[in-house]
Amino acid sequence: MPDTDQIPEALLKRKAVVYVRQSTQSQVMANLESQRRQYDLVDIARRHGFSDVEVIDDDLGRSASGTVARPGFDRLVAWLCAGAVGAVICFDASRLARNGRDWHHLLELCGLVEARVIDHDGVYNPCLPNDRLLLGMKGSISEFELGIIRARMLEAARAKAQRGELRLSGPFGYVWHREAGLGLDADLRLQEVIRLIFTRFRELGSARQVLLSMKAEQIHFPRPADEGRMTNFVWQPIRYRNVISVLKNPFYAGVYVYGKSEKRTAIIEGRARRTYGHYKPAGTWDVMIKDHHEGYITWDDYERNQKQLALNAYGRPDGAKSGRGGQALLSGILTCARCGQRLSVSYRGGRISYPVYRRDKGSLAGRLRCMIFGASKIDAAVARELLRAVEPMAIEAAFEAQRMQRERQDDKRRIFDLELQQARYDATLAERRYAACDPDNRLIAAQLEKNWEYALRRVRELENRQNDHQSSGHAVDPGTFADLADNLSVAWKSPDVTMRARQQLLRALIVDIIADVDDAVRDVVLTIHWQGGQHSELRIRKPRSGEHGSSTAEDALAVIRSMAGRWSDEHIAATLNRMGLPTGMGKTWTAHRVSSIRRVRGIHAYRSAEKNGEWLTQIEAAKALGVSSHMIRRLVSSGVLPAVQVVPRAPCQIRAADLASETVKTAIARKGRPSREIDADTLPMFTST
Repeated sequence: MPDTDQIPEALLKRKAVVYVRQSTQSQVMANLESQRRQYDLVDIARRHGFSDVEVIDDDLGRSASGTVARPGFDRLVAWLCAGAVGAVICFDASRLARNGRDWHHLLELCGLVEARVIDHDGVYNPCLPNDRLLLGMKGSISEFELGIIRARMLEAARAKAQRGELRLSGPFGYVWHREAGLGLDADLRLQEVIRLIFTRFRELGSARQVLLSMKAEQIHFPRPADEGRMTNFVWQPIRYRNVISVLKNPFYAGVYVYGKSEKRTAIIEGRARRTYGHYKPAGTWDVMIKDHHEGYITWDDYERNQKQLALNAYGRPDGAKSGRGGQALLSGILTCARCGQRLSVSYRGGRISYPVYRRDKGSLAGRLRCMIFGASKIDAAVARELLRAVEPMAIEAAFEAQRMQRERQDDKRRIFDLELQQARYDATLAERRYAACDPDNRLIAAQLEKNWEYALRRVRELENRQNDHQSSGHAVDPGTFADLADNLSVAWKSPDVTMRARQQLLRALIVDIIADVDDAVRDVVLTIHWQGGQHSELRIRKPRSGEHGSSTAEDALAVIRSMAGRWSDEHIAATLNRMGLPTGMGKTWTAHRVSSIRRVRGIHAYRSAEKNGEWLTQIEAAKALGVSSHMIRRLVSSGVLPAVQVVPRAPCQIRAADLASETVKTAIARKGRPSREIDADTLPMFTST
């Protein structure tokens, strides 16, 4: 080792760099003596004859293991490459690097520019073999020391975790007690919110639906207010990450888990980058102790929740997605019998779109499309099958729905009561703080007064919300549901029932539906897998190209065919409307619509020039006799004047020869008496005078 006085003058003209580093932020905050000793290296540099001394402390709180970017070290390397550094001064080798790559790279650069490495033990010249060997040994020892420290700490933590005594950061709803260990949080409001999340997920089967339902009810969830130390938190509107973190955490099932996540290392821009928090699947955790503490759910419930979340996220063939609305009833529950994949929903049409089920993703791999068919007839057929299965237990289902609704109201009311109780406590605490303040200290009293007013406003808001959500609690008479089974179809088609509600009811009774198309007879074959293991097959005719479900009914076509030869389109439209026969689109009839149907169906039109005077309408008959239309209507209704109707409610047709009969002439000439035929066997009420 050369003497310090032998540093060349050329190196003393360069700058000396004092490198200061500590590994963690806690060391930066607590280990102040180590910082002071590293900053004192400036005096050592000046004693060695350097006048220009630069301090690099950009890497305070950064590890030197090689997995964290160090801008200060990179700046040092850049200065060495530029030949501007005469000496690198550090407290020891572990401050410069804890990995061989950075350490040997630094020594290589120092040797190229003949820079010295100085620590408390002396001055080293990397150009000399002995100094280079000694510096290499110091770097290797530093790297080995870090590995030993890390391995010793991890083994100690793992040994303590295997006994369930390592106090990991517990999730919301749990606290570590000094004697009892991990236990439930004493905050009853927090317990009720967590239990409500599991209850809603069991009912809805989707984390997003749980979030929407709880946001609609203005339910809050705690959020840390002390930088993640979990000792103080504030209540804020619930978020999706709160719901998913509760559902995925095994601690809520009473299981103590250690090592459920792992770190991963990747080479990015030539440097190792380490990331943390990558969750490992259940069964690969380092430590798992069941029944370690009191849980909010059982382990079986936890496994069932994870399976449902996986199905919702990836749409695997062995499960169905939750109901999410749309126009297709069977969205996410149909499986192709040919390839085993889910059928997707697409929409066709222009201004009025209609859904179709299709499975054509296999075409990307060179295969043909599996199947495609419309959704309207399929949905209607499955809905009829569902209502037929539910009909025998409709009354029991109604009472079960009422019970579930009552439980939901009770849960919501209980959470509101706890929230109101906490708000009242906060208001009382704010009042006591304001009362304990010195009135002359207005700087503090003004803020305490504002806090008190805010707490009182919060209490009033919760009281108003609680009054708005009060449930009636009336008992339901079983006789009220006596005809419920007969009205299931009406309730299913009610516009107040959303498609999401229909999909959720469908998934409550049906596990899966296997779809196939019988090309020989053009039938869509559905194999329904019901809850409980039962299976049933349903066949629906597949419409041909151009065929749709908005065709005119045969009854309406029969009326048009029978009336078209003798009546105008206006009379035919009025007759169809009186008979209650709508168009294929469910609309009322007009002359234009009747004319369109006639042209499409090839029905000859009514032509007034073809009338030969044999048949007359009521208006024409009234003109011929010189009486009112009302008189002709009375004669027809009393049977005096014969008339013919093509179909019921159609206009009457009167033969012209019948107007000249003696009976009609006598009835028209009669004054003051009803125009009816006289029965010889009936005695008159009033005699002629």
